[in-house]
Amino acid sequence: MFLALREIKHEKVRYGLIIAMIVMISYLMFVLMGMMIGLANENKAAITTWQTQTVYLNKNANDNLSQSLITSDQLAGHRLNRHESLVGQAPVVLTKANGKADKQSAQFIGLDPKQAIAKENIPLASGRHAHHADELVVDQSLRAKGYRLSDRVRLNSTADDYRIVGFAKGAQLNVAPVVYGRLATWKTLRGVNQQVVASGIISNQLEGGHRFDKLARYTSQEFIQKLPGYAAQNNTFAFMIGFLMVISLIIIAVFLYILTMQKMPNYAVLRAQGIPARYLIATTIHQAVILMAAGICGGLLLTLLTTWLMPMTVALVLDWPLIALMVVVLIILGVLGAFLPVRMILKIDPVRALNG
Repeated sequence: MFLALREIKHEKVRYGLIIAMIVMISYLMFVLMGMMIGLANENKAAITTWQTQTVYLNKNANDNLSQSLITSDQLAGHRLNRHESLVGQAPVVLTKANGKADKQSAQFIGLDPKQAIAKENIPLASGRHAHHADELVVDQSLRAKGYRLSDRVRLNSTADDYRIVGFAKGAQLNVAPVVYGRLATWKTLRGVNQQVVASGIISNQLEGGHRFDKLARYTSQEFIQKLPGYAAQNNTFAFMIGFLMVISLIIIAVFLYILTMQKMPNYAVLRAQGIPARYLIATTIHQAVILMAAGICGGLLLTLLTTWLMPMTVALVLDWPLIALMVVVLIILGVLGAFLPVRMILKIDPVRALNG
């Protein structure tokens, strides 16, 4: 460790450039990870707040809540228990009745106020829950778009006005803010008849497929994985992060290899003085760990600064357990990269190196 630190102090510019590259790579990795988690949360935040364990949809809905329609015939002989809620989903365009705010795309979620989700699983940031059919609770992100409590709003091109009475936390679905209202309002928006009761059934308990035998059953994780674009988006980000990890491995390996080549005469002198090869190998590995640790710390500081400066509209969420895992993986990759010049060190012939 002593020799590793002395070399780094002696060649500040050279090692500083390596650290700078590791800083930028780790910073990009942490930001990409934060965006991946942030966008994933915006896809499923509402489902999480509902404490979803089981989802039932129409068997012909192609695994999509917004395309599903459940009829009263499909529920014949079944009564919902206290853990289950009827949910109606429809994409809408939200506008202020006075036209003083931009139109906002949103996901309307129709609920029965007497069932579990409406009673227990809509955490509020401000305001109150809806008590009447013309009242809505909307995602708190809409405050940044100019919407306030008591605002009168319209959904799509309907002539009816609704009043915002509350802002909800984590009310996002399919990367869009959620607007909570009544199932009757959802039926009007979808233009369905009275035989249609909902888009799906959400339960906060793990239930079997026999519970509603005419419907398709999904666990919470299965349903989330089938959200439009969710899996493809996460796979894309994961591929980019993995690719950056490989790049970091290559960078540390190549730079340590080049530095070792340049220090061969010095190492030859040390070997001629009786310094064992394992000491020089340990020095190279220590250098890799120091460089990776310094670069990762710089990347984390930049990430925290970015999180602080980033507007709320940008989906960036830091998951510290995942970041800790990435830090460990990066340091391991740095150590692996340090093994590239090890063979050169083992093959050092002090006499030939000094004569050369």
